[in-house]
Amino acid sequence: MTTVGVEGSGVKRPLEVSWNHPYPQHMTDSLDDRERALIAAINEISDDVERYQAVRGLEDRLALAFKQMKADAAKSLHDDRPWSQVGKLLGVTGSRAEQISRASR
Repeated sequence: MTTVGVEGSGVKRPLEVSWNHPYPQHMTDSLDDRERALIAAINEISDDVERYQAVRGLEDRLALAFKQMKADAAKSLHDDRPWSQVGKLLGVTGSRAEQISRASR
């Protein structure tokens, strides 16, 4: 840990606390918390057909959004790397990484 000041100066301790805990609370909820909240909200829909349709619609929208996010990430990785290296980073072949970047199946 980096500290500033001389022992007992009154400066060292506040800087340590600030370094270890820059914010009094988390700035955003974790993805797990958001996932649980979304599932709870859907489960509050009492009508089975309406709940099913809500899940189905959300599934479709999320699938498209996730596909585009993966494509954007692959494109960004390719900015300064060959496709073969991007593929290694993503755990796929270079040609598959290129397909992902085009939002291919």
